[in-house]
Amino acid sequence: MNLTYRFVLLAALALGACHSPAQTLWNGGDPLKEGWSMAGPGSFIVEGNELRTTGGMGLLWYTREEFGDFRLDLQWKVQDPANNSGVFVRFPDPGVDPWVAVNGGYELQICDEDGEKTKTGSVYSFQGPTAVPTRPTGEWNDYSIEVVGQQYTVTINGQVVNRFQGERALRGYIGLQNHDDGSPVRFRNIRVTQL
Repeated sequence: MNLTYRFVLLAALALGACHSPAQTLWNGGDPLKEGWSMAGPGSFIVEGNELRTTGGMGLLWYTREEFGDFRLDLQWKVQDPANNSGVFVRFPDPGVDPWVAVNGGYELQICDEDGEKTKTGSVYSFQGPTAVPTRPTGEWNDYSIEVVGQQYTVTINGQVVNRFQGERALRGYIGLQNHDDGSPVRFRNIRVTQL
């Protein structure tokens, strides 16, 4: 291998040229017409460029594709630190039962005022975060969830807060939880990059 080709190949790898481009999972319309499906009670209401949870406990899940290694980026905001929601990854087809995601995948929690292993940034009930660097209520937070093999890395507002070694499926669906009527959590800018 000549030196020039080797340099170009290493530079491309360093820039992430081997990764797929980011894929937007929700474009602002009715999510049920954009490849999402609702499992369980409650719903997600479109308000401008935001999805707001109502009722529950249910799961809005992206049906068009299962994901293996990926990075999921999204934003969320709450009205109260006790508002409860979560992001589910790598779960099997739940049909109409949101508990399939609970029992078959992993939930990355959103709820600042919860227990050690169940607060924002935790892999729900498995491992708590090292910090909860969320912004004040009413402001948007950046959530990044990177999954490679069985390694889960959770980043909140640019700070890595959890590195978790999983043991469940290596592929599955992505979903958002609507926990209860008293937890109006909002989501936007939902994008996934396959790694």
